[in-house]
Amino acid sequence: MNIPQHDHDEIWVDADAGPVVRPYAMTGGRTQASGRFDLVSMIMTSRSISGADVLDLGPEHEAILRRCQRPTSVAELSAHLNLPVGTIRVLLGDLLSRVLIMANNPDPVPNLPEDDIFEEVLNGIRNL
Repeated sequence: MNIPQHDHDEIWVDADAGPVVRPYAMTGGRTQASGRFDLVSMIMTSRSISGADVLDLGPEHEAILRRCQRPTSVAELSAHLNLPVGTIRVLLGDLLSRVLIMANNPDPVPNLPEDDIFEEVLNGIRNL
């Protein structure tokens, strides 16, 4: 079996997968975000970002801040940065705790009426 070698002598299990440990290392092993981020949550920078704001942030945090100059969904961030959604959520939690981003979460779906109400409406329409 020929395992492709890439920059920095990282061994990749699959040429498209990337290094397996990278997302884990990016988040310092954390898997839970310090905030609620749905796939469709819209993320935007909360203010103008200065060099002091990003002094001790990683390159992925900075990439998120660049992308979020305009509202961007969590799913879009994951796709554009080629990172798992769970990793994006943890990184967003870091930025939210520093008040560098705002998150606009969708309204919860209201409870839908029971099926029997829909059946009654259909029956009423048929009777017309």
